Amino acid sequence: MKKIGVLLSGRGSNFKAIYNAIRTGKIRNAFISQVISNNSEAPGLLFARQEGINALYVNPADFHDRQAYDESIVNILKQSEVDVVCLAGYMRILSSDFVEAFKDRILNIHPSLLPSFPGLNAQKQALEYGVKITGCTVHFVDKKIDHGPIILQKAVEVMDSDTEKSLSERILKKEHEIYPEAVKLFLENRLVMNNRKILIKPT
Repeated sequence: MKKIGVLLSGRGSNFKAIYNAIRTGKIRNAFISQVISNNSEAPGLLFARQEGINALYVNPADFHDRQAYDESIVNILKQSEVDVVCLAGYMRILSSDFVEAFKDRILNIHPSLLPSFPGLNAQKQALEYGVKITGCTVHFVDKKIDHGPIILQKAVEVMDSDTEKSLSERILKKEHEIYPEAVKLFLENRLVMNNRKILIKPT
């Protein structure tokens, strides 16, 4: 059985999408072995506990710097022997040592078609720029923000009437489709990295 570690800071809707994909058999021979949050009030943390998943709150205030905090998280994930780390609305930038500890084994989802609109408030950025198409991207995490090789993307049309909220909601639905799919492909060893290009091996 493959083991998945999840880091989250809020509601954890993408964590729930991955969890549901496991429950329904879309993702086979895997389970979420560890959930970690930097927010004690995160609804995603509560959901994990209700479902009987190992779920920890690790308080950043207990550590003197980001490096020490990340080292603690890395140790927990290594003790859990996770095969992949999924960021699901984790609102902290990973240190380079963290990325190196799980090189090519950290996945993230971002609410834009990268490389467009990296960083915070991607939906707002898209609306202000006036694009007609945006979407979401699952990518490997490297040492730069929203920069790693792209695994899957899904386009979402921007409507003239869109607000940041309405656009975000439509993008989120697509996130819940492609993130579990990307995790599935990773765990089935079907992703082949060729420089920045990710090739998907057929079944």
